[in-house]
Amino acid sequence: MPRISLIHATPLAVEPVNTAFTEQWPEADVFNLLEDSLAPDLAKSGKLTAEMIERFERLATYSKDTGADAILFTCSAFGPAIEMAANSVAPLTTLKPNEAMFREAINSFQRVGMIATFQPSIPSMQAEFEQMARDTGRTVLLESIFAEGAMELLAQGGIDQHNRIIKEKAKQLTHCDAIMLAQFSMAKARIDIEDIYKCPVLTSPSSAITALKKALI
Repeated sequence: MPRISLIHATPLAVEPVNTAFTEQWPEADVFNLLEDSLAPDLAKSGKLTAEMIERFERLATYSKDTGADAILFTCSAFGPAIEMAANSVAPLTTLKPNEAMFREAINSFQRVGMIATFQPSIPSMQAEFEQMARDTGRTVLLESIFAEGAMELLAQGGIDQHNRIIKEKAKQLTHCDAIMLAQFSMAKARIDIEDIYKCPVLTSPSSAITALKKALI
């Protein structure tokens, strides 16, 4: 079975994506690399720095050295750094956190809502989504909403409160064809949203695992 390295910038992403692998691809050989100073450093600086990019490149190189067949990054705020890290280990299969989910949404829908719990990730994710849509020649409208306070509650163990905030935000996007949950740590809120929202709710872990299976099997 393929060996897959998961690279995280927050511990909140570890459990959701590992649970998704257990449910969707239990045979995969998965291991985790966590560097949880990256997200706070980005929040403090307000922008990606050359030093942060170098740290991502070192994490990718380490994953390659362990014999990984693929790398899945779970930290959605670091798109440009992840692209450079992927180039540094090419041709190893690498996947940006929301790449598969964005592609699924762009290929299937015309108006998409996105809920994020980490505000610094929104600008880079919007830019990535819009560029991907242009590259595929499709016009897809993206509407993004920040679920303020949800990530902090989750970090304190308040998963029910976290999910409740996201569910309330989803009510503002019922006019969309689909909703995307921007952070890996949001995956468990999917069930709550589906109670009020009958159109597709996409999560990064699920879409990424589907894409990796197609690429590696």
